[in-house]
Amino acid sequence: MKNKAINRRTFMATSATALAGAAVTRPFSSAFAASPTGKRTRLAMVGTGDRGTGMWGKSVVEQYSDYVEFVGLCDINPGRVKFGRKYMGVNCDTFTNFEEMMAKTKPDRLIVTTVDATHNHYIIKGMEMGADIITEKPMTTDEVKCQSILDTERQAGKNVVVTFNYRYSPHRARLKELLMEERVGRITSVDFHWYLDIYHGADYFRRWHRLRENSGTLLVHKATHHFDLLNWWLDSDPVEVFAYGDLEHYGKNHSFRHTHCRPCPYKKKCKFYYDMTQNEFRMKLYADNEKYDNYHRDGCVWREDINIFDKMAVQAKYANNVQLNYSLTTYSPYEGYRIAFNGMKGRIETWIHERQPWPMENYNEIRVTDNFGQTELIRVPHGGGGHGGGDTRLKDKIFKDPNMPDPLRQAAGTRDGAMSCLIGIAARKSIDSGKPVRIDSLTDLLPQATRPA
Repeated sequence: MKNKAINRRTFMATSATALAGAAVTRPFSSAFAASPTGKRTRLAMVGTGDRGTGMWGKSVVEQYSDYVEFVGLCDINPGRVKFGRKYMGVNCDTFTNFEEMMAKTKPDRLIVTTVDATHNHYIIKGMEMGADIITEKPMTTDEVKCQSILDTERQAGKNVVVTFNYRYSPHRARLKELLMEERVGRITSVDFHWYLDIYHGADYFRRWHRLRENSGTLLVHKATHHFDLLNWWLDSDPVEVFAYGDLEHYGKNHSFRHTHCRPCPYKKKCKFYYDMTQNEFRMKLYADNEKYDNYHRDGCVWREDINIFDKMAVQAKYANNVQLNYSLTTYSPYEGYRIAFNGMKGRIETWIHERQPWPMENYNEIRVTDNFGQTELIRVPHGGGGHGGGDTRLKDKIFKDPNMPDPLRQAAGTRDGAMSCLIGIAARKSIDSGKPVRIDSLTDLLPQATRPA
C-alpha cells in the first residue's frame, strides 16, 4: 500500500486532472435531487439497529414520507429486521441477504447503518448495484477500505453522502461563521477536549464497538465526528498525526466480570450495571433476537476481550499550519467538550455540556476575547431535535430540499468522510507504532491548505 500511495502522489502532483478526480464528487444537489418522474425517492436500508430504525428509520417515515418511501430493509439478524419494519411503520419487504434486497427493490438510495467495519462492503456494493449512498459516520475503519470506496465512487459515477449531523447544530454553525469572518485573525492552534461520561462512554464498551476489528477504536467511531468538525471549522486538511492511547479503566482492569448485565451475579455491587429490562424498545429489538446471533446489547464493560482505548491524546498538524491538541476521555462524571481556537488577534472558546449533574441552560455560550481588548459573550439558543438541532437540518437537506443554500458548506461527501476517519486511523497506527503518521501515506488524497469545493 505504501509504494502504491507514493506512486499515486507522484502522478497526481503532475496531473491536475487526476487531482480533481480524487478530490471532487458530484454536487450534493445533483446526486440527491428529486426524482424526475415526480415520484417519491426509493430508499433501502442495511443495518436495523438503534441508529438505523430510529434516526434514519422511524423519524424519516414520520417526517419525510411525502418525499421518500422505504422499499427494503436488510439485517443479518432476521428477528431484528422484522421488528425494525414494525417499529418504523412500513410495509416493505425485509431481507437477510443484501444483494437480494438490492436486486429485487432497486432503490434510488441506500442508507448504510451497519457495524462500522462493514460500511465499505455495503457502500461499494450498493454503488455497483446502482444506488447513491447515505452512510453513517465513520465512512470506514481503515485506509485500504477507504481507498476502495474512493475508487468505486469514481468508477461507478454514484454519490456518497456522509451524515455529519454535528455540522448542522446552531452553536457549531455560529462558530463556523466566526472563523469564516476571521473574528480573531488567522487561527494558529486549537485545543479540543471531549469528555464521554460514565453512562454514554461506558455504553461503547458494552456493545460491538468494544472490539477494534468492528469499530476501528473510538478514535475512528466516535472521534470521526470531532475530527470532521475540526476539518470543517478550519477549512483545511490534516497532514501529520501523532497519538497516545491506552485501556486503563474498562475491560480487564477490574476484579470481577460476566458476559452481560441481565444474568450477572455482581449486579448489586457493580456501579456500571445497566438494566436493559427498563427499556422496552431495546428489549424487543435486541434481547428478543439474541437467539439468532448471540449479540448482547447490555454486555459487560469489564469483558477481557475489549481491545479499544479508553483514553486518547492526539496531536495533528494541518496543511494551513494550524496545530491541534485533542483528547478523548470515556469515564468522565459529565459529558461534553471544551474547544479553543487561538488566533493572531485573540481567542474563541466554548464549553459545551451535553449531559451533566447540574441544571442546564437553554443556550450555549461562546466567549470571544480580543488581544489587548474586551471579552464578548455570544449566546446561541439550543436547536430543536437530536444532536443539538443538527439532525433535522441534515435530514431536511438530504430528503426535503437538496438544493437549499449551503453557505457554510455543511453537506459532506467522501472526501470529508475520508479526511475525518483518516485522522483516527492515523492516530491508531501511531499509537501502535509509536511514530507519527502522514495522512498522504494512507490513500491517494492529497491534503490541501484549503479544502476543495
